[in-house]
Amino acid sequence: MSILIITEKPSVAMSYARVLIKKAVRKDGYLEGISAVDDGTNLIVSWCVGHLVTPAAPDAYDRKYAKWRKEDLPIIPDKWKYEVIETTKKQFAILKMLINRNDVESLVEATDAGREGENIFRLVYEKAGCRKPFRRLWLSSMEDSAILEGFRSLKP
Repeated sequence: MSILIITEKPSVAMSYARVLIKKAVRKDGYLEGISAVDDGTNLIVSWCVGHLVTPAAPDAYDRKYAKWRKEDLPIIPDKWKYEVIETTKKQFAILKMLINRNDVESLVEATDAGREGENIFRLVYEKAGCRKPFRRLWLSSMEDSAILEGFRSLKP
């Protein structure tokens, strides 16, 4: 059984791994190892490098929107489309692979507290086609004791 922890930034992932994993092994785009909190659990810590997914351009809905015309506005689609940002495509692919690993049973949303962090996680979760359960980490401090306490009291 593995738990995937997704942060917003690589530096935060490194801090969490340092505190939560006994001997983290660094891999391409993530860290992995046995939990220092729960001896039997394999933890994977990865990151989003900010926004990985963005709303699609207007021409993704209809080619006529490739060139702006006042008479076409407002453009309000029935269903919003999203795309992976070109410059962060590699990290998104890593997260998608980790999310879909058979041994990953659940996720921890460890992005920054607030709407933007929540949005970053939710867009990756949806775009990756994830349906696995996840819990939310809320921290107001990056001290080791606060990180440990936060992971012991994850929110649904």
